[in-house]
Amino acid sequence: MNSLVTDTVFNWIDNNAVPAADEKTFNKINPATGEILCQVSRSSEKDASAAIASAKMAQPGWASTTPVRRAEILREISIIMRNRQDDLARIVHLETGKSIKDALGEVGAAIEQGFFMAGEGRRFYGKTTTSGMEERTAMTIRVPVGISVLIIAANTPIANVAWKVFPALICGNSAILKPSEDSPMVAWAFAQLAKEAGLPDGVLNIINGYGQEAGAPLVENREVDLVSFTGCTATGRTIAQATSKRLAKVFLELGGKNPLVVCDDADLDNACKWTILSAFSNAGQRCAAASRIIIFDSVYDKFKDMLIKAAEKITVGIEDSNDLGCVINENQLNKMINAVAKSEREGAKVLIGGKRSIAANNSGGYFMEPTLIENVSASADISQKELFGPIATLYRVSGFDEAVDLANDSEYGLTSCIHTKNINMAIEFTRRMKSGVVNVNAGTYGSEPHMPFGGVKNSGNGLREPGTEALDVYCEWKNININILPAK
Repeated sequence: MNSLVTDTVFNWIDNNAVPAADEKTFNKINPATGEILCQVSRSSEKDASAAIASAKMAQPGWASTTPVRRAEILREISIIMRNRQDDLARIVHLETGKSIKDALGEVGAAIEQGFFMAGEGRRFYGKTTTSGMEERTAMTIRVPVGISVLIIAANTPIANVAWKVFPALICGNSAILKPSEDSPMVAWAFAQLAKEAGLPDGVLNIINGYGQEAGAPLVENREVDLVSFTGCTATGRTIAQATSKRLAKVFLELGGKNPLVVCDDADLDNACKWTILSAFSNAGQRCAAASRIIIFDSVYDKFKDMLIKAAEKITVGIEDSNDLGCVINENQLNKMINAVAKSEREGAKVLIGGKRSIAANNSGGYFMEPTLIENVSASADISQKELFGPIATLYRVSGFDEAVDLANDSEYGLTSCIHTKNINMAIEFTRRMKSGVVNVNAGTYGSEPHMPFGGVKNSGNGLREPGTEALDVYCEWKNININILPAK
């Protein structure tokens, strides 16, 4: 059985590994050690053009393959992934610095996404309808968009691959995957397994490299029919502007500054558990992480103390016994440390954390202490800007209306959560919150393969993935009308 770990990650075109046209590479750093993990092809416009040419050649044949047959191949990919889940988890572990246990959980979610989307091959439903004209039959069917560029983040790399590649392929599109430069190997491994499963040449291509050098030429190419992007809002806005020039279809799943509200009647033990998980699991590197904890005044001091005690017990490292891994790169770590320092200069109080973890087993790695902060203005940068790390700010409010107003006081609207035993208050919260996902008595994360995920405001552009709603991202609707000639 071949190893999926490699010293050099090449591009993937026509089901073959190929170096960048200019033969340039860059170093992928292991974030847990600060040491070089592998070399990665550093692509340019030449490589983007080659991948697009391959995708263009393959797409008509793949589109003409029945959805059922496409589903059989996706199911086979998922089965092979399940058989190789330990190998995939090891790559996720090496590339992200999360524990093997957490990496296996992520791989499992990716596999389930594959099985779910494969099932849609048997449910690739259109609809029939009536007509006001006699002897006329009307129907609507799904058709592929065409060539799809898929750009993903590094926080949950194999899950991010699955969320985009599986729906793009079941709908009959050819795909060009641009993984994050911080997680190239897992995409490379996925491509090999897809080839083993029988995915035809050119249906899935991979281009590695930096955004401006490799991503921009893909986004700007007029042959590309769809760009699906998961990442920061600033980059999403740039992509939207570039694709709007040719009216290409675009899907944006962007950032979040997600609120978790704790009411005075909440089960505080349950709320504490979910707050800690939402704020710190995956090193806080979730677009759905809880970074704003809004607490009713009457329980604020008690709940704050509970959070501090829980955070003090968190262990930092890459072993299965650890609670918190590292952040993805040194730039991200420094960005967070600087943000905390800036908030302190503005009058905030750091309750716990705020610095780089210096535990003996983390020497050289990019580990951030779990951080809780209070005395922060709702308009401060740390309250408004996504940091994508294990940092949460606490806010004291007088009651429900103030909590909802503060929760909605953000340019983002991805996820939110409330903890309360009052069913009326919970339902009112779900009604008034301006976010794509609202949870009650849980965390701010936790979407499953069949659930639509996405946000409003600056968290997205209205479409959703995964779930069956993802088919609307990767398909177009075609209306067909047939006039039946009367018998003579």
